[in-house]
Amino acid sequence: MTSTRATLLQVAERAGVSLASTSRALHGTGASPAMIERVRAAAEELGYSPDAIGRSLRMKKTFQIAFAVADIGNPVYVEMMRAIHEVLAPHGYRVVVMTTGDTSTSTADLVRSLNSGFVDGMVISPLRTDDRLIEEIQQAAVPVVVIGRALDAHGISSVSTDSAGGIGQAVRHLQELGRRRIGFLNGPLDTTPGQARQRGFEAAAGTGHTTEIAKDFTVAAGLTAARRLLAAAPERLDAIVAANDLLAIGAIHAIRELGLSVPDDIAVTGMDDTEIGRVFHPTLTSVSLGSTERGRAAAQLMLRLADDADQDAQQVTVGPELIVRGSTVPAAGGLTEGGRR
Repeated sequence: MTSTRATLLQVAERAGVSLASTSRALHGTGASPAMIERVRAAAEELGYSPDAIGRSLRMKKTFQIAFAVADIGNPVYVEMMRAIHEVLAPHGYRVVVMTTGDTSTSTADLVRSLNSGFVDGMVISPLRTDDRLIEEIQQAAVPVVVIGRALDAHGISSVSTDSAGGIGQAVRHLQELGRRRIGFLNGPLDTTPGQARQRGFEAAAGTGHTTEIAKDFTVAAGLTAARRLLAAAPERLDAIVAANDLLAIGAIHAIRELGLSVPDDIAVTGMDDTEIGRVFHPTLTSVSLGSTERGRAAAQLMLRLADDADQDAQQVTVGPELIVRGSTVPAAGGLTEGGRR
């Protein structure tokens, strides 16, 4: 049987460029935008698809980058994944999504499995970090970039944010609105975000505020913990700061169960500025931690390390930004809904 599959040489001839230029253009590297467009148009006309197995064998690379998180359904990670794909795809890489499990041990085991060579690198966003995980990342056979804690002291490239400062922005926003009985709805304190956000709330709100800890960072856990928070407060709360948008949505449901309204009776803030928070009713005031920006930065770090694994570790920090919406300020209030602070 004769194969009619188009070859790279045929694509080069159709585009009118050299074989080497064609290869670079298809990988999105070392070629001008005009060259890339012309070569890819020729490839599409001919129905050309690269021989991924042959390319991997020749270059001793899989052209796969893993993105590993605890909960692949969390909208924060979905936004990160999209950004990572947008950066890596033009360079010929596929993104393989994996789950770390919810313990540092399971995460460390996953990092150790990188020694089998099934990917060329990993972007990982662990909820929990301990010495063993750090050691496994340091000894990994391929580059690893961490989204979460700043790990420059350990020689690990990372992308971090100031979620403690972001919680402080939310507290100050509520105080400016005259809210004084502010409760805090946090996730597990043995996680990196839980620790940072607890620290941020205590620094901004001081003592004497009611706090409740949810078993995880989900809507269901937020609803259960918010019921406890509302029942435990010595006086009826007039605001709740939630450690992420999913917990905040759970809190709004708990408030409505009591026949109260948001924001008239109780204002609510979230964190992460997720798509679900933007379309929820009322739209959710939230602190953006730049999920897209962090994903993009991590992918760019990974590209540099994939080209040269001996590069020094690099750190990127993305700052928080409060986005004011209807869960704290009605559309007719003093601030425009969707306003940035």
